[in-house]
Amino acid sequence: MAALSLPAVLAAAPAQARTAEPAWSADLSTVDGDDVNVAVRGDALTLRDPAWRPAEGVGQGYLLPAGRDLDRPVNRVTARVRGDVPADAAVEVDVRGRTADRDWTEWTPAGEVLAASVTTVQVRVTLTTTGATPAVRGVDLVGDTAPAPRAGVAAAPLTFRVFATREGLPGGTTANGHVIKQRDHFVALPSRRGLAPKNTGDYTVRVCRTDNSRCEYAPVWDVGPWNTKDDYWNPPSVRQMWQDLPQGKPQAQAAYQDGYHGGKDESGRRRVGNPAGIDLGDGTFWDGLKLSDNAWVNVSYLWTGSGPTGVVGTAGDPLNIRAQASTSAAVKGLAANTAKVIIECHVEGEQVTGPFGTSTIWDRIGPDHYVSDAYLRTGSDAPVAPKC
Repeated sequence: MAALSLPAVLAAAPAQARTAEPAWSADLSTVDGDDVNVAVRGDALTLRDPAWRPAEGVGQGYLLPAGRDLDRPVNRVTARVRGDVPADAAVEVDVRGRTADRDWTEWTPAGEVLAASVTTVQVRVTLTTTGATPAVRGVDLVGDTAPAPRAGVAAAPLTFRVFATREGLPGGTTANGHVIKQRDHFVALPSRRGLAPKNTGDYTVRVCRTDNSRCEYAPVWDVGPWNTKDDYWNPPSVRQMWQDLPQGKPQAQAAYQDGYHGGKDESGRRRVGNPAGIDLGDGTFWDGLKLSDNAWVNVSYLWTGSGPTGVVGTAGDPLNIRAQASTSAAVKGLAANTAKVIIECHVEGEQVTGPFGTSTIWDRIGPDHYVSDAYLRTGSDAPVAPKC
């Protein structure tokens, strides 16, 4: 499909303005395995099956075009959607950017300021409906530098104590298109701002029992429980909804414990039946944390931290986390395949052969949490973090 035309207001802008502000149109012509429940029909992007409803309870799907390299840094991207959007439908455009250390910022609604200045950006076009189907013919984008950017990424990831429930639903499909397996290893958070694309761990959490005796590093592959726009880990100044709640307190917890919002979820239709701020896949629940019932847990939202990273590569089963740099050391939990972890430091230990070679390097990815570097894709055969 030919490149989409920019709206007249952009086309008429002076040449100097066009040079100062990168402008382009999203490629809506190709749907592939990264996309969920969308199709191109005629000249428009639409929902492939308007009746398909994941956990959020509305017909939805999204397109994830490839990232775009810009010729200058930006920290904000605004969007203009062209097409037919009925009153009972919506089209949302979210943006993320790749930082200097090659990590992605959190998904941010178009028009809001990103967490950092970036030169590579990616958009996500989400279509939802409770009736008629939207038809998107163009998404026009402009990048610029906002005068008051958000605060930078913290050195240590944000961590909060929240209530966890078991998601279950094997055979169902998550918000990013993943088909849930028996004893699956992933989590759901009640906001798309931390939703990883399918088969990636771009957004990963470390979820631990409150005594930290067992933990799992797991990718965020679904949206829920209870809400869809509650990025409660963010400060109130940038939280998408419920900005009068304290940072780290999910809306569902406030509704359940305090009667907040009449005790109901964001839709106002469902009475909140528990204070959950995270859902756990069955494998994360039973095998990673060895829980037998819903429970309070400590959750670290790893993309809010900084430092060198590695991606777990096991091609299936999760990786054991060891208390020391040895395969005979006590198991402290699991790291799911594709999870993206922060590498705090490294030590020399037992030689291990894995998918990324043979190595005596062991990386510490959390307090007393060690994994062999042979199982982490770091982009280097040498240590990427200092010695512990």
